[in-house]
Amino acid sequence: MFHIEFMQRALNLAKKGLGHVSPNPAVGCVIVKQGRIIGEGYHQYFGGPHAEINAIQNATEPVAGNDVYVTLEPCSHYGKTPPCVDRLIQEQVKRVFIAIKDPNPEINGRGIRKLIQAGIEVSVGHMEAEAEELNRFFIHFISTGRPYVILKAAITLDGFIADSTGNSKWISNSASRSEVHLLRSQVDAVLIGAGTVRTDNPKLNVRMVKGRNPQKIVLSNSGNLSPKSNVFTDRTILVTAPDALTDEKKMKFQGIGVQLLEDSGPVLTPLLKSFATMGLTSLLVEGGAGIFGAFTEQRLVDEFLIYVAPVILGDGIPLFRMRGRTMAEAIRLSGQDTRICLREL
Repeated sequence: MFHIEFMQRALNLAKKGLGHVSPNPAVGCVIVKQGRIIGEGYHQYFGGPHAEINAIQNATEPVAGNDVYVTLEPCSHYGKTPPCVDRLIQEQVKRVFIAIKDPNPEINGRGIRKLIQAGIEVSVGHMEAEAEELNRFFIHFISTGRPYVILKAAITLDGFIADSTGNSKWISNSASRSEVHLLRSQVDAVLIGAGTVRTDNPKLNVRMVKGRNPQKIVLSNSGNLSPKSNVFTDRTILVTAPDALTDEKKMKFQGIGVQLLEDSGPVLTPLLKSFATMGLTSLLVEGGAGIFGAFTEQRLVDEFLIYVAPVILGDGIPLFRMRGRTMAEAIRLSGQDTRICLREL
């Protein structure tokens, strides 16, 4: 019972780091003495002290001889900070309870072995499903070398994302938009296509909740977009076909801080790999139908987050714009590799 209580507290602490620690994982840690928490901490920002170090520094009593609960295997290598296992060994903790091993090849069991070799008792696998869910972006990023992709859309009951004129305001409601803004604050980047820029002129920032704004990515083969559009700031990446932009247009975008990236598409995997090299571990794809179709056809969506409204249009812009298929050719999604989350509005 104590294991669940203390690991749950560590998981709750770890959640506070979401959106701030990427491309590192979100980690929480508590130190327990005779059933009492005497120290706790979490990884607060990328490059900052890890959860274990913060918990030790926040401890109100000596940690020697006591138990440590941590949501991810303590690191055993030098990165932005020294190895956490070395500090735990130095502090002479008695036992370390770990939710999941770190999938990072630089660690992946090394931290556990080092603790055991130092005479510290280690137990792994406490609330592991919850810990894996918390860090699904990081785990996917490490195992595939590309960002975790969430496709988010609001649709009518008959499957349209906008009416025939392109107007989609508002299929969703304020509660769902607040939820999406929270998700924006937790992912590394939000991606849309040129059509969404022209039709909606979105800002793609976080306004309805407290949190940091994500990186913004716009896919436009032609680059025929106005630099004055709301989406273009110093946190925007504009992806175009090679040589699509004139030198004058490049200067206009670069003058407001937009990062320019050329991609020869239509295969999206190399582009996602490029995003990964930038440290982007998660990507929220918000529109439109052509972008949704491309990501889905290429089996690059890891999670569908679909808000379904009790609205019927009869005609409009469908959720996916892609080539038609027979029932035998239909794209069939498997729960083993794709999460499907439906929200009723």
